[in-house]
Amino acid sequence: MSTKGTTPAGIFPPIPTPFDPATGAFAPLRFRQNIARLLADGVQGIVVSGTTGEAPLLDDDELRDVVAVAREAMSDGAWLIAGTGGESTRQTVRMSQQAAEAGADAVLVRPPAYFSAGATPATLLAHFRAVADASPVPVLIYNIPKYTRLPLAPALLQELAGHEQIVGVKDSSGDLNNLAAYREAVPAWTVLAGSASLLFAGLELGCQGGVVGVACYAPRLCVTLVQEFQHGNRTAAGQIQERVTPLDKEIVGKHGPAGVKAAMDAVGLYGGPVRPPLAPLSAADRERVSALVRGD
Repeated sequence: MSTKGTTPAGIFPPIPTPFDPATGAFAPLRFRQNIARLLADGVQGIVVSGTTGEAPLLDDDELRDVVAVAREAMSDGAWLIAGTGGESTRQTVRMSQQAAEAGADAVLVRPPAYFSAGATPATLLAHFRAVADASPVPVLIYNIPKYTRLPLAPALLQELAGHEQIVGVKDSSGDLNNLAAYREAVPAWTVLAGSASLLFAGLELGCQGGVVGVACYAPRLCVTLVQEFQHGNRTAAGQIQERVTPLDKEIVGKHGPAGVKAAMDAVGLYGGPVRPPLAPLSAADRERVSALVRGD
């Protein structure tokens, strides 16, 4: 486990998985270079194989490789968190165990999505408990209803709060009221904002930071926002939030992984292509993304 504390806190870029433009294969050298740059900019850790990492489009062996390569690139004290959400409890358990074996400090687990129409509070509770029972490393619950069509109720988190292996939740609902309800429901957990637009508001609620796509291409801006807040400079933090919000809404919100990768290309990191069936940005959208990150 990371030496930076017993639970994750701070800014965690959900780093994209880089692919070779010629072959479409995972590009480990690019990955290591990106991670080193982000860590040098002061982030508290890295999330791999999340939504921005195109996790559902990765093969099983690629997931292991992504975690293992990231482990080699991590600095002391920085958290390596791996997304391990699968469609069955059995698959999710296996992915979580493999991620831990490859070096993950914690796993980020979304609810199974394909049979979401048949999910109930009881089935979700059983799923997350079974995964946590079997996970060798701490578990963070991942709420991302935009893609799973399964918003996780605060009451579900309360039911899970007694499990010693579950330490937190990432809320990517984009809803401040939901983030506030989560913070109230699980006072002992780490609560991380999944939307950079809500980073300042989340800190005011008592959240511990964020797993935010903007940190993949403007990490120092996000880190400085948290630092200013922690030092009591709320006006300065609020002003930084005003700069962060359009970088979130216009890039992450509108374009997803393709937008984040284009933004990384624009700042001298490697974004590269997305994996089909995701579509690349149009030339006009790429230029708009570049202008946003340049501050034009």
